Amino acid sequence: MLGAIILTGGASSRMGADKAALLWDGQRAVDHVHDLARACGAAMVISAGAKSYGYDFVPDPSPHPGPVAGVVSGARLLSARGLARMLVLAVDAPTVRPSDLAPLLAAPEGAAFEGLHVPFTAPLSRLPRDPRPDWPLARLVDAAGLAILRPPADAIDRLRGANTPMERAALALDFSGIADRV
Repeated sequence: MLGAIILTGGASSRMGADKAALLWDGQRAVDHVHDLARACGAAMVISAGAKSYGYDFVPDPSPHPGPVAGVVSGARLLSARGLARMLVLAVDAPTVRPSDLAPLLAAPEGAAFEGLHVPFTAPLSRLPRDPRPDWPLARLVDAAGLAILRPPADAIDRLRGANTPMERAALALDFSGIADRV
């Protein structure tokens, strides 16, 4: 079964506001990403970071430990709940569509998109035993032996997400609604 981890632990310093709580078409980014994970078949969706946002979550093990720490903590919880596979998503990519993730979900041994840190899928059994929390996500993906796929050309901006107000404004144009003002 598939579980999903939404990475919410970043400082949001370039955005200037908590990216998870930003409204997109009247709904928080974290809620859009949660709904995306469910639409992709996730039996359990957790957030990994400093706050739960109302969902199951795993707290960061230390202040701003990096995304690998969130993935590792989330993977442990998913494994403890009997799930065997994970989908890792970024909270700053609320405009991603299930069709954008279809190639990753179809890869049974896990996959990531070339040139992107997230999203990715992986069997929990493929994660290295003791990844360091300060590893970059690319090193974790490499250590897990995930397939590297070319992202759908029309989805690259959605998959990269919004780290700045300018990127948010550009993605809002591609979204079904317009991003609300903070």
